[in-house]
Amino acid sequence: MADGTGEGTGSGEPECSDSMKTFGAVVQALREHAGLSREDFGSLVQFSKHTVSSIELGRRMPDQAFVERAEEVLGNTGALRRSARHLSRQPGLAAWFRQWARLEAEAISLYTYECRLIPGLLQTEAYARTLFVNQLPPLGDDQIEAQLAARTERQLLLRERPNTSYSFILEEHLFLRRTGGMAVTLELIDHILDLAELRNIEIQVMPQVQENHAGLDGPMQLLETPGNRLFGYCEGQESGQFISVPKVVSMLQMRYARMRSQALSLEDSVSLLRRMRGAAA
Repeated sequence: MADGTGEGTGSGEPECSDSMKTFGAVVQALREHAGLSREDFGSLVQFSKHTVSSIELGRRMPDQAFVERAEEVLGNTGALRRSARHLSRQPGLAAWFRQWARLEAEAISLYTYECRLIPGLLQTEAYARTLFVNQLPPLGDDQIEAQLAARTERQLLLRERPNTSYSFILEEHLFLRRTGGMAVTLELIDHILDLAELRNIEIQVMPQVQENHAGLDGPMQLLETPGNRLFGYCEGQESGQFISVPKVVSMLQMRYARMRSQALSLEDSVSLLRRMRGAAA
């Protein structure tokens, strides 16, 4: 599956590019010249040391907030602002996903409905590895490790942005399928139950038996930007569609809202996952 969002098994995870590596090297050089550790610098620019590390290594695309704060901390030379204009990912990451990924990293709310597999933001390493190992055409070992590293990096959004509201609607059969085997499924359920305890994450399960279902047209994602603009994203086997037309986004919103009423409540969803966890143990 070609998956521009990193939710599935495809080649859409962020890849390093020469421009990203160069930008990161400049940030690192300026930071070290200023005598700052990654942790100290991260505190000043309001990003974790892990994010700073990823940007310096060219693995993560910096958003505008990072660029502006880094400029202020590192002397306002203008070097970072100018070099940021030339940042790009490797060819192969579709333009429509680069736009979605940038918006996702700054979103104040993100809504995800998935019926094929556990979304990338919620996956464990073992679950994600199973997807990558079973991809066709096959991936090499280095490619698998790179995909896993990118997936883990993206998942930092859930904990680094506590003021962003995340909503997930997951089909019950995603857990019953036991992708990767029983041990992988048990770990996955435990992981999702832990995430469900965070105040900014809501997880609902759509029961297997549901006579009325507003999501039969397939998976979808919606987000709201800090400027309160709304966008959508839908994907298929080998493509993804970035949606900015208000009329279409409104339709997706309507469907997602209906699904939230059709899925189990937050409490009942957690209860079901705990029962599934206990029955499978």
